[in-house]
Amino acid sequence: MTTPFDQEIEELLGQYRKQRDEIADMRRQLDETTATVTAPKQAVKVTVGAQGEVTAIEFPTAAFRRMPPKELADTLLTTIQQARAKALEKTSELMSARLPAGVSMADLLQGKANPRDLLPEDPTMPDSVRDYVDHGRSGEAAEADN
Repeated sequence: MTTPFDQEIEELLGQYRKQRDEIADMRRQLDETTATVTAPKQAVKVTVGAQGEVTAIEFPTAAFRRMPPKELADTLLTTIQQARAKALEKTSELMSARLPAGVSMADLLQGKANPRDLLPEDPTMPDSVRDYVDHGRSGEAAEADN
């Protein structure tokens, strides 16, 4: 036996499935996100993933051979930091449309925002569906008594 609420619940489930598909697509896009930065004089080239993990370090020219060790180390660290910042910017652009107002991706990744702020305490739904979810189908209790 179907009730008038069944249609509304099916619509809510459809919205939920659509959001799940969108999140899966966003995850795929995040997995494919990279950022590459090349240091001045092409001494070093660094590629990082969406989470800032270094995935490649290249030395496109022989410029690094003429650098004192400290300068090379500083250049490498600076280039990694720049690549990470670029990846964070790309990730933030991708995620910004999906985040609630006032919550930035940078804040989430840096632990400055609470992930619980992403979802409301109670999901949005019509009052009739809320009553249905909270109390079950009308008549269920009456049928159980018979």
